[in-house]
Amino acid sequence: MMAYKNISLFVSGKDGRPMVKIPAGEFLYGEDQEKVETKEFFIDQHHVTNAEYKKFVDATGHEEPASWRHHTWPEGKEDHPVVDVNWFSAAAYAEWAGKRLPTNEEWEKAARGTDGRIWPWGSEFDIEKCNAFSDDTTPVGKYSPAGDSPYGCWDMAGNAWEWIGGGAHSQLRAPLRGGDWLDGAEEAQTFYIRMHTPRRKNPFVGFRCASDTAEPIK
Repeated sequence: MMAYKNISLFVSGKDGRPMVKIPAGEFLYGEDQEKVETKEFFIDQHHVTNAEYKKFVDATGHEEPASWRHHTWPEGKEDHPVVDVNWFSAAAYAEWAGKRLPTNEEWEKAARGTDGRIWPWGSEFDIEKCNAFSDDTTPVGKYSPAGDSPYGCWDMAGNAWEWIGGGAHSQLRAPLRGGDWLDGAEEAQTFYIRMHTPRRKNPFVGFRCASDTAEPIK
């Protein structure tokens, strides 16, 4: 089983959020564990939070998430994943930050590593390692490091679904990955994909960004 120690963090774009490096090479993709190769890329260590998304809204005047009131997030949710944003808002944030949304292959490799594991931490579901079967989102990283992916990504199982980019969507349907706080073990599997209307906002759906380049955080 893959393991990681002393994760090096990187930064890309203007949002200054921590990213992890995913090396180039093959990994086992999908339920059938097909061998797929990716180039090196970088992905946000965690979901974009409410506080981080507000910087984008303040800078651009973009519409706020449907669940915000009085121009701010629900009380006590500063460090929770931003939700109630559709695919186009997620993509707009990524473009503003100088990044992009991850592809299906990139997201899955970041979540499961190269050994074909079913959940980010291994091949046995553990409710103590993710926010599933619950009643709300939790702060990002609450289940770290026990629930981390092999590369040190947080919350890639549960908490909030994540929008996928890379040409993987249409005007009618777009992929979601990772499961959410209400769903359970099946939806949290690293290879599970749910299709969703890209224009629809949903209290279960957030996102993280990816980038082709990044610099080490000093």
